[in-house]
Amino acid sequence: MLNINEVLETNRMIEKQNLDVRTITMGISLLECVDSDPDRLCDKVYDRITGMARDLVKTGDDISREYGIPVVNKRISVTPVSLIGGALRNEEDFVKLAKTLDRAAKEVGVNFLGGYSAIVSKMMTKADSLLIRSIPQALSETDFVCSSVNVGSTKTGLDMDAVRLMGEVILDTAKKTADRESIGPAKLVVFCNAPDDNPFMAGAFHGISEGDAVINVGVSGPGVVKVALDEVKGESFEVVCETIKKTAFKITRVGQLVANEASKRLGVPFGIVDLSLAPTPAVGDSIAEIFETLGLERAGAPGTTAALAMLNDQVKKGGVMAGTAVGGLSGAFIPVSEDQGMIDAVNEGALTIEKLEAMTCVCSVGLDMIAIPGDTKASTISGILADEMAIGMINQKTTAVRIIPAQGKKVGDTLEFGGLLGSAPIMPVSAFSCDDFVSRKGKIPAPIHSFKN
Repeated sequence: MLNINEVLETNRMIEKQNLDVRTITMGISLLECVDSDPDRLCDKVYDRITGMARDLVKTGDDISREYGIPVVNKRISVTPVSLIGGALRNEEDFVKLAKTLDRAAKEVGVNFLGGYSAIVSKMMTKADSLLIRSIPQALSETDFVCSSVNVGSTKTGLDMDAVRLMGEVILDTAKKTADRESIGPAKLVVFCNAPDDNPFMAGAFHGISEGDAVINVGVSGPGVVKVALDEVKGESFEVVCETIKKTAFKITRVGQLVANEASKRLGVPFGIVDLSLAPTPAVGDSIAEIFETLGLERAGAPGTTAALAMLNDQVKKGGVMAGTAVGGLSGAFIPVSEDQGMIDAVNEGALTIEKLEAMTCVCSVGLDMIAIPGDTKASTISGILADEMAIGMINQKTTAVRIIPAQGKKVGDTLEFGGLLGSAPIMPVSAFSCDDFVSRKGKIPAPIHSFKN
């Protein structure tokens, strides 16, 4: 039971410290829609999504108004589309299905729909290959569809054929959306060890381990954590850790409340609360500013990886106690374009891709919303993907890459997306070639410690 002090404290966090429920995401299984006829498949998918999610946006808005808790986004995730499109014959059929997903998203009023996805951690099926090759066209011709491809796992190793292909796909997607600041790759994530229940875009999909439908909620609150840490400046690490844990507990309580209400009103089972600290471009809502509060001059300074490891661990410890079920990604996101403090650190030379890669060993996900020069080779992008996927595979954690080869731009320029996606300074990448490495066929085997039965 919440007491009056907790209510007042929550109100302060919302009004002054950028606390919000970042998303209510309804996961919807499309397995019952499988059909060998593309037109019938599209009709079934449209009817299934619009029927299940018809009240999702209204419910989120009602909860926000009644409880005074900002619910920023209402989203949908669906079964990885390569699975339900197994009988489709060509890339054009998959693009047609992507347009159907987009039309359904617009009909129910959500801001993103995730699940135009393939799970190819071991090998690609014909349908997987068709979907992946269709991604550039699908993302360039839709507005709300998000795509993800899982190319590796600790249990199966890395599908390097898929890694090589994804470098080409990312570059082609950027070229096809060059007239819109190369926004296509901002809606495309490459994963290792992707979770089945992630509510955050662009990587959300409704995993096959899930039921017919589920409600997953993603909370946020870097600003809340920063304010709490401002009050313990100069204190010991033990005090800092205790402060982060207590704050994460309070943030997750808010998410659990919203999740329970949404589940009850929509008649859809509750799944998980993802307690990730997801920043926004707003000043004061930044992971990088947390680092500065902890005593680092800028994100990227020596000690940054240690600070992030501590933050991530304490967020999980505090959140787990507050939620019925915590899942998804749950930790601290370090997207460059969506975090003003990270942008400042890049512009001042404190933060590089190499340092970000080191930080991903201990963060919630990986290299996120990073813009690189538009003339970067596909093989170089594949090499970056391979490095990040290897971190996830060896360390038994989720890692991901959302990287944007900004067409027509070079180091020193800036991409301007606006809104939640923010702006991204173009970061330099290594000029040395990895062509011969990524051109090898086959897979990198699973690590020895994966053999657990």
